[in-house]
Amino acid sequence: MKTHNLKKGNAGEALAVTYLENANHHICDRNYKKASGEIDIVTQDGDTLVFIEVKYRKNLEYGYPREAVNRAKQKRITKTALWYLKEKKLEDVNVRFDVIEIYFTSAGTQVINHFEGAFSF
Repeated sequence: MKTHNLKKGNAGEALAVTYLENANHHICDRNYKKASGEIDIVTQDGDTLVFIEVKYRKNLEYGYPREAVNRAKQKRITKTALWYLKEKKLEDVNVRFDVIEIYFTSAGTQVINHFEGAFSF
């Protein structure tokens, strides 16, 4: 990944973490990686383990950030989530897949949209 994209991704994830902490999520993990893919943020929301994909853009020139979480990306995230559950020996837990998109409007206003249950296994 290009250094610029890595910095932009880290900045977006930092904004998302702050947002999630303010929404009473407990941050369990960040940037969990396996050969199947990466999960940006893993949180605990009440009794639910939440796997979160963060998409950050400086503008909407290429569409809404959430649109980048296509079926192929969802499949990689769910495979990686299965590895996470196995590695952490988590059984019989409620699981949810969320997407957080962050972008700036043409007026320069930051927008954060949190899509709970954006997709499933």
